[in-house]
This record gives sequence, C-alpha cells and structure tokens, in this order.
Amino acid sequence: MARMAIAIILISFLCNEAGIVFGDIGTATSYNPPYLPTKCHGNRQDQFPPGNLFVSVGEGLWDNGAACGRRYRLRCLSGNNRPCKDGTIDVRVVDFCRKTPCPSTILLSSDAFSAVSHSQSTKINVEYIQL
Repeated sequence: MARMAIAIILISFLCNEAGIVFGDIGTATSYNPPYLPTKCHGNRQDQFPPGNLFVSVGEGLWDNGAACGRRYRLRCLSGNNRPCKDGTIDVRVVDFCRKTPCPSTILLSSDAFSAVSHSQSTKINVEYIQL
C-alpha cells in the first residue's frame, strides 16, 4: 500500500514537471469591444463576470448555444516570442465567434487575454478544461 502511494505521488510530480497536459488544447486570440450584443444574453450587462474574464467560442465549443455560461479554466502554453504568463484564469462563455471562419478556438476578452499573455496581437496555444 505504501509503495502504491509513493508511486502515485511520483507520477503526479513527474507529470507536472514534464508539462503533461490534462485539458483540451486549442488556440486563443484577443477580441475587443464592443462586446454587446452577445448570442447568449443579448444586451444584458450582468452576463459579464467580475474582472471581465469572458470568452467567445468557435463552432467546436459552441454546442448549438449550450456553451452559454459555461466556465473554463485556461492557461497559455506557447506562442511566438514567449507570450505566456504563469498561472491560470477562469473564464465564462458569453458569445459565439462572430467571424467566419473563427480565427481561433477561443476568443478572449482583452482583459482575459492580458491576464495570460504579454502580447495582445498574437495567437497563443492554450490548454482549457471545463469547470
């Protein structure tokens, strides 16, 4: 039993050190105001979470509108010129990507993008998991 516990702890440590990803992988770009109206709740201001950490999603996550209000934990993995900041953010889906084709898996509000990246004008690779 003790060996099993030690093995689990060791595997957990190695996974973190090796950078193993536990969520889905996609791309993210920034999008800027105006954010209203949205496909989720039209012109309602109360749909936006504190800190303006919200996203618009592409077809793959939209789920015919069922994505509205979903929360994701997201972190930057990589991009040109090392744009990533450390840590994760929690975001809420408030809209469907307005561009066809959508430029990325997830479009982050400018505040959300600034929370994970040093650069606003780049596409980044992200890991995300639904909360």
